[in-house]
Amino acid sequence: MLKDMDKPQLIARRNELRARLEAIENDYRKGLDPDSKERAVQLENAEVLTGISKAISEELQQIEEELAKHI
Repeated sequence: MLKDMDKPQLIARRNELRARLEAIENDYRKGLDPDSKERAVQLENAEVLTGISKAISEELQQIEEELAKHI
């Protein structure tokens, strides 16, 4: 998929992924909600967000490698 993208598309995708990763990081920085029910939901979601963050980081690395080929 990435190999079929041109440089502007790769840059756009990189920017989109960076924004998603930043949003996840901002969510983590907020900490846990004082309400126990909300906190339980946050803890359940944390595992999913960790997986998403990992996948985003891996794709970002692939994009950076692909962009390096376009230089």
